[in-house]
Amino acid sequence: MNRRGFLLGATAGAAAVAAGPASAAEALPGRQEVLNAMELVNDYWIAGHADPGSNAWDRATYHSGNMYHFRATGDQRYLDYTKRWADRHSYGLAGGAGTRNADNQCAGQVYLDLYEELGGEGKLAALDSSLTAMTNSTQRTDWWWIDAWHMAMPPFARMGRLRGDYRYWVTMYELYHHTKRLIPDRQGRITGLGAEWTGLFYRDSDYVIDAAKASSPNGKPVLWSRGNGWAAAAHAKTLAAMPANDKRTPEYAHTLRSMAEALKPLQRTDGFWNVNLADPAHFAGPETSGTAFFTFALAYGIDAGWLDRAVFLPVATRAWNGLTGIAVREDGFLGYVQAVAAAPGPASATATADFGVGAFLMAGSEMARLAL
Repeated sequence: MNRRGFLLGATAGAAAVAAGPASAAEALPGRQEVLNAMELVNDYWIAGHADPGSNAWDRATYHSGNMYHFRATGDQRYLDYTKRWADRHSYGLAGGAGTRNADNQCAGQVYLDLYEELGGEGKLAALDSSLTAMTNSTQRTDWWWIDAWHMAMPPFARMGRLRGDYRYWVTMYELYHHTKRLIPDRQGRITGLGAEWTGLFYRDSDYVIDAAKASSPNGKPVLWSRGNGWAAAAHAKTLAAMPANDKRTPEYAHTLRSMAEALKPLQRTDGFWNVNLADPAHFAGPETSGTAFFTFALAYGIDAGWLDRAVFLPVATRAWNGLTGIAVREDGFLGYVQAVAAAPGPASATATADFGVGAFLMAGSEMARLAL
């Protein structure tokens, strides 16, 4: 058994989360059933949030999911809600058009969606200014936390395609490469945020610098579910925008496959993933946001042909059925979403958040495609 097999096998065994035989939990629901669950959750959210929110990363992630929902259904209500949000912010970025902060660039994903639906170059002015300034500079150390991949890689990838300018893709890869491989650890070794041979990632540079932060109370690694969910979703969204013949695309696809292979044996029997992927006892229990992002990435990878359908469809289906059966309340409230954080923490049935709803809608949109 290789080292990766030892770690993941031991962890899965300790949590009793082995995949097990095919069951009702692995039965792919029909497309309309998936869309009904999405409508229930999204309508509950919108009814409680007449104010569509800020243009920061958390609400932008919701609106990204809402645009996935719109594209899956064509329901004008969802487009109108996000357009009202974007109009309110004049298609601007938190931190201004000169921001280099990846979190601030997350809103650009939604502005790109709205541009593709409605046109209007002004919708992209702030985003284009921000990304162009980064592309024209030589600084490539901005992304020191794994969430940055989800927030900023898709805008870079999509802007490169839209403008026909490969420089956006080069800049994106150099920033990505730094995060993945060039951040030094506490011994000064150049390691990046990759968690050695697990196929997964530490959340940020503190985890490779601070030995205490990198270990759970049980002495196991801290591999945060949502942090890895951001990373998986980033690869899915980026692959959806990148041309297959770009020389960087195979690495993004390989990383998505490696993450999928690492996640498969770590899935809980209820379909969720634990908040700490490497320690099931660390804030044990279901957690929605990481699970939803993984479901989205797996379902996209299957549909796009990057992942083996026979191997990973049962994993994605089990996750979706867990989300709809456990996290979604009868009235549409989505629970078990860990609050804003940078490390594992508690997630109760009464805990929800905008980015969790967005992740659920992204996951549903891709599951609906598989159910066609």
